[in-house]
Amino acid sequence: MQATGFDAWALSLVVFLPLVGAIVMMVIPKAEEELHKLVAIVASLAALAVGIYVLINFDYDASGELQFVVDKSWIDVINSRYIIGLDGLSLPLLVLSLVVVPLCIIYSWHHIPEPGNPKAFLILILILGTGMNGTFVSQDLILFFVFFEIVLLPMYFMIGVWGGENRQYAAIKFFLFTLFGSALMILSFLALFFLADGTLGGTAANTFDMRALPAAATVINSTTAVWIFGGMFMGFGIKVPMFPFHTWLPDAHTQAPTVGSVILAAVLLKLGTYGFIRIAIPILPEAAVEWAPFIGLLAVIGIIYGALGCLAQTDMKRLIAFSSVAHMGFVMLGIATLTEFGMNAAVFGMVAHGLITGMLFFVAGSVKERYHTLEIARLGGLLKQAPKMGWVLGFATMASLGLPGLAGFWGEFPAILAAYNPAAGLAEETFRTYMVIAAVGTVLAAGYLLWLFQRTAFGEPSDEFADEPIDDVLSTEWIAWGPFLLGIVVLGVYPNLLFSITDDTVVSIAGLVTAAVGG
Repeated sequence: MQATGFDAWALSLVVFLPLVGAIVMMVIPKAEEELHKLVAIVASLAALAVGIYVLINFDYDASGELQFVVDKSWIDVINSRYIIGLDGLSLPLLVLSLVVVPLCIIYSWHHIPEPGNPKAFLILILILGTGMNGTFVSQDLILFFVFFEIVLLPMYFMIGVWGGENRQYAAIKFFLFTLFGSALMILSFLALFFLADGTLGGTAANTFDMRALPAAATVINSTTAVWIFGGMFMGFGIKVPMFPFHTWLPDAHTQAPTVGSVILAAVLLKLGTYGFIRIAIPILPEAAVEWAPFIGLLAVIGIIYGALGCLAQTDMKRLIAFSSVAHMGFVMLGIATLTEFGMNAAVFGMVAHGLITGMLFFVAGSVKERYHTLEIARLGGLLKQAPKMGWVLGFATMASLGLPGLAGFWGEFPAILAAYNPAAGLAEETFRTYMVIAAVGTVLAAGYLLWLFQRTAFGEPSDEFADEPIDDVLSTEWIAWGPFLLGIVVLGVYPNLLFSITDDTVVSIAGLVTAAVGG
């Protein structure tokens, strides 16, 4: 049912208000730096305000149904429509995106990296916001692909211009990896368009409508469906990123400016995992069952490989980047179980990882600004020189290692537990083996995170920085970090706040898998 009145405009405003802000900034002279910052924060907060309206008026008793739906003609020649909507799966991720963007702008108020130019830097953040928000509300495959790709160029320039010493290598690597996956993904979308029977999905012709495709795609030959799923697996898997497609991530994170790393960790990586649950699994559930053991295997390899990679790092930011490979492995393990419990755990893991790892990258950026290095061997004594920042780092590391009572626990433990009883059609022995391996990964996570905290925060400051005055947490940093810290605690203490929203949608997706295998 289509939305009416302001509800019909709400999601479009959420998506495009940041872009409007970016366009306004383009006509403002570069020298007006404070005005650029003001326009950027107003545009992002305006989108957040409409997002709060959506959050308040969302029908939580019908969270499994699409709400605020808009279905308008767009590209008639290929039967692609402007279809947007929101349900319990996309709502938490949209809110995460809407919150992260203004907080990154606030953090950047006094932290514009070299070579400066707040105008261009903040415009890129706003364009990223439009791409991320649009991806989470799209209900047409071509529209989804457009927003999915919009984020590529802003992040490429953010890394390539404002990044570290090897920024150009990292930016090109990020661009090529993602573009390769996207090429295979769009081929899969085209295959669905030509092979699915639109009349079965309730449309008169072939369609890109994600609402109709689960029914329309039932006519696709099972072997063909496996290949189509493979194309989507590459597109989404590289974005996650899954092992062995992860190699772009440590370079991108290490070289990216602080807010680039935060946006990348908090939201961009979630576009891939969201794609699996929103598109690949419900449209091709039988193929998902065929691919699930392979996805689960790569997930647990990523958990162990990421943890071992962390133990080998000497750079604080690169260690946090490798931890993302491990943590996203838990998300993908939950997805691979194809159960409602596993996919609920995966969505929670996405939000928890976004808050926790985003927070770790914020702290790493502030440490870099004060010490001009992230080499762990040169750091130490943070609790003595900047005690508040040291305790924030300690809090984030405890959340990241999965301490009960904080959000990280509910992102990892349920995903491990879900592997004990995978969906019908999947080998229990295989997934229980994955469960054991993933559990070992949590022990390794505790090792590398406690090692990081001990080396950077405890002890005496190194002779190199012993006599240097080190600023503790600044006011803009508290404003930017506060919602992250609050979210980690609230979701850790009351996880049902999120599970109750996602459950209905995930149950319907898991039901499609059960029906496909005749369970």
